[in-house]
Amino acid sequence: MTYDAAAKWLEQRGVTLESIADIVYELQKPYNDVLRIDDCMESVKAVLRKREVQYTLMTGIALDVLAERKQLPEPLQSMLTEDESLYGVDETLALGITSMYGMIGLTSFGYLDKAKVGVLSGLNNSKSHVHVFLDDLVAGIAAAASSRIAHQNEKANVYDRYDSLLP
Repeated sequence: MTYDAAAKWLEQRGVTLESIADIVYELQKPYNDVLRIDDCMESVKAVLRKREVQYTLMTGIALDVLAERKQLPEPLQSMLTEDESLYGVDETLALGITSMYGMIGLTSFGYLDKAKVGVLSGLNNSKSHVHVFLDDLVAGIAAAASSRIAHQNEKANVYDRYDSLLP
């Protein structure tokens, strides 16, 4: 049930699962020559099926909506309305999502946070909506889904040989 709610909340805020899958595809295509957009979509759905991701996403979206409605106490209201540069709680929430699949998620998130790929650009530059949390959460989901694909890549190096450290 919360999966459906999280997907619906994303869509109501202008983000489709397909738009997240497009970001995942862009991140992973250089490393995976057989990657299909359907693989990316399945990975996005797998990340979104995790309840902690759903809860984190819904919390961030709710804060964005409350900021739009000017229903937060000051100075928090001003921090979110102005997208205060030193306010890092949005990134902190997103990092919880990215860490599910290792350090590659963190580096991918850092790239997406700066580059604002795909739907992230529109979210970040919106003048009519507050997306302080949403842009980072979407980047977190994309980074996690991308990492998930990287970990499943059959062409990833496998090291069968190992030496014993003990005599």
